Amino acid sequence: MTNNIQKSHSADATERSYQDRSRYSEAALTPAVDVVEDAAGITLYADLPGVSRDKLNLQVEAATLTIEAESDLAVPEGLKSSHTEVSLGRFRRVFTLSKELDTQSVSAELTQGVLKLRIPKAAHAKPRRIDVRVT
Repeated sequence: MTNNIQKSHSADATERSYQDRSRYSEAALTPAVDVVEDAAGITLYADLPGVSRDKLNLQVEAATLTIEAESDLAVPEGLKSSHTEVSLGRFRRVFTLSKELDTQSVSAELTQGVLKLRIPKAAHAKPRRIDVRVT
């Protein structure tokens, strides 16, 4: 009877291990982000180490900005990793954007693992000077 319990326990552990791997394969890291606002709009800086342009997906739909990426942190050929603390190479972050921002004019740059997004303010949200006529 003890053998049956051990086998059952071993099968349960294997099933849990498979479920954990499956759950983590869908998981993603939340990248660190800094947002700087000025009179003309916002600039967003996101840390995406190891991400190349072809593995980066930026999407704006309505008032939602989504950043999704996968890192390319491969072990060089001929070497073997003896310890890995972060094996998850997926990033995901979602932002709700203000209606004051012009989502049609977003620009993006990726330099050395840092994504820079510039989102200008919409024309109706920019400060403007009103001339007063004297009559």
